[in-house]
Amino acid sequence: MKTTCYAFLMVIALSTAANGQSVGSKQDSPLLPPGVTSDEMDKRTVVDERIRRLILPKRIVWKSDTGVTKEHLLLEPVLGQTSTSDMGGGCRFEYTDKGPASVLLDFGVEIHGGIRLEARDLTPGGQSVGKTVRVRVRFGESADEAMAEMSEKGAVNDHSTRDMIVSVPWLGMVEFGESAFRFVRLDLVDAGTAINFDSVRAVFTYRDLPWIGSFKSSDERLNKIWKTAAHTQHLTMQGFVFEGAKRDRLIWYGDIHPQTMTTLHVFGAPQVLRDTLGYAARETWPLPKWMNGMPNYSLWWLMSVSDLYRYTGNVDDLKAQHAYIKGLVNQLAKFVGEDGHAAFDSPFLDWPTADNRPALDAGTHAMFVMTFERVAELAVVLGDRELEQQAKQLAAKVRTYKPDHVNNKQAASLMALAGLEREGKPNIAVVAAGGAKGFSTFYGYYMLEALAAGGEEQLAIDVIRDYWGAMIDAGATTFWEDFDLTWLEGSGRIDELTPEGLKSLHADHGAHCYVGLRHSLCHGWASGPAAWLSAHLLGVKPASPGFKTVIVKPFLGDLHWVEGTVPTPNGPIFVRHEKTANGEIVSEIRLPEGISLLRE
Repeated sequence: MKTTCYAFLMVIALSTAANGQSVGSKQDSPLLPPGVTSDEMDKRTVVDERIRRLILPKRIVWKSDTGVTKEHLLLEPVLGQTSTSDMGGGCRFEYTDKGPASVLLDFGVEIHGGIRLEARDLTPGGQSVGKTVRVRVRFGESADEAMAEMSEKGAVNDHSTRDMIVSVPWLGMVEFGESAFRFVRLDLVDAGTAINFDSVRAVFTYRDLPWIGSFKSSDERLNKIWKTAAHTQHLTMQGFVFEGAKRDRLIWYGDIHPQTMTTLHVFGAPQVLRDTLGYAARETWPLPKWMNGMPNYSLWWLMSVSDLYRYTGNVDDLKAQHAYIKGLVNQLAKFVGEDGHAAFDSPFLDWPTADNRPALDAGTHAMFVMTFERVAELAVVLGDRELEQQAKQLAAKVRTYKPDHVNNKQAASLMALAGLEREGKPNIAVVAAGGAKGFSTFYGYYMLEALAAGGEEQLAIDVIRDYWGAMIDAGATTFWEDFDLTWLEGSGRIDELTPEGLKSLHADHGAHCYVGLRHSLCHGWASGPAAWLSAHLLGVKPASPGFKTVIVKPFLGDLHWVEGTVPTPNGPIFVRHEKTANGEIVSEIRLPEGISLLRE
């Protein structure tokens, strides 16, 4: 899904030689002001690696009854250079005695970036500064959010500004915004003002990462879910890998584990992921701090580092974490009781389990088991015999305790993945009960993994269709911070203004920190289906670090065929699996040089 885009560097920086000195460092450059050397500029320069696309609106969802004319011109291609040749052209906005001109635009898909307004002519007034007109701009991940007043049903400017007033200059352009959105509402602010818009375009700003991984199957619904999950993760990879493209725009090291798995299956191991798990983590949360101040998130960070190594085989990345891992294990050991029970004073899995302390304790205990066993494996690679023995002993001790999952899907899924069975309370049966009922966007990934571990791949496929597919059915182009199938009852769609008599799917649901319109509709932790479909339907998994050897074990279930690619350090692996009339699977496998197929 790599696209060719027209792009420019937001900040200019010269290339750097291997010794760290800028090429031509002792000379003036024609790209820099006279008398300014590249050495001097490099000290003050950070290169923005992202590129930009200017996108026209796809449709007009709504407009005010008065003041807007020729709005169809906002949907048509533009030159992109304002001119005095037709000052009265473009879309006309007027603030009349009946009220301000207003319009709600739909850009067709959720993007990350901002908005660019270009004006031909205008009539200042009110609080205009100079020859400008003030325009109120409201971004929205849903149509309802873009129409909402500040603080109405949870509408906020937290982490990114969704509601602002800007001044648009005469015969000029203004560009602003750094958020995730699909919808934009524009309103004139001051009575007596008018403006002729030459164009209103979204500025799609994103890392130009190649989509190395791919997935296609005989089921178009699954194909769309995979792409939506990959797109969701892509939008959360600005700067570092953060949680939500609108909110929180922060690095959360528990949320990042599903994001890590999706990234590894779609983009490989780009530097932004390695930096986020590497120096950004160590410098931000030095021991004895927990990652994000949350002990469970330190456990997830360890598992993310383990998976990064498993998929890349990069020992240098692992060595950089050695001292931190060693110190963290010493810190974790203090929370293992004499009876093997491992627990934190303030555990956290995901928001739907936030008030279920028995489930929190059971899931946390299972995480201790997985973490210590992962560390033991990493210690072998690092040649740290002391750490290896410590981790093995802790893992064995913790494994002797069998917590009660209290029929909670989150806890049961983690216990299943840790291989912890409690007599009379089978883990897989709990996760499978009711299909998508009780799923969450974050821990849904672990529920899918648990179903696969228990031989319930077909049920997992059905859940992906029902749960993640339901968001797409409701108008989503990215996956959400949380979602419950019961929200659909009596609710409208997110890509239309909610009709009278229905609940707003965005504004009238949510809980905890995501009540109403504060709810993020682009959250990286919800991208798990992309990783799961690639790993289990394509069936490609590393049998040794860095895919030096690989296992290919597909599952087709009710599908006729699947095909796709999986990133490796040596290049992508391609597979295609087809089901014959007698139910057998015929596979085509193309391996890059240096990778061997491990046959069972």
